[in-house]
This record gives sequence, C-alpha cells and structure tokens, in this order.
Amino acid sequence: MDIIIWIMMIVGGAAGALSTVYLVLAMPVILVWKVYRKVKYKIALCD
Repeated sequence: MDIIIWIMMIVGGAAGALSTVYLVLAMPVILVWKVYRKVKYKIALCD
C-alpha cells in the first residue's frame, strides 16, 4: 500500500510542477506577443 501512495505523490507532484512551469513560461510569451501586435498592427491588447 505504501508504494501506491508514493506513486500517487510523484504523479501529483509532477502534474503540479509541469502546470506551474507551463504557466510561468506561457504568460510572459503571451504578453510580449500581444504588445508586439499592438505596436506593429495597432490591434487592441484585449483582442
């Protein structure tokens, strides 16, 4: 039973870590892309 708990902890921890890394990397990229479109194409930041 102890091995199942360890596997669940590893899988859950990996899922949390991967989603956190994705958000940390994706947010600045999206913001830079929106500012680039605003400067180059005069598109609103909300579109």
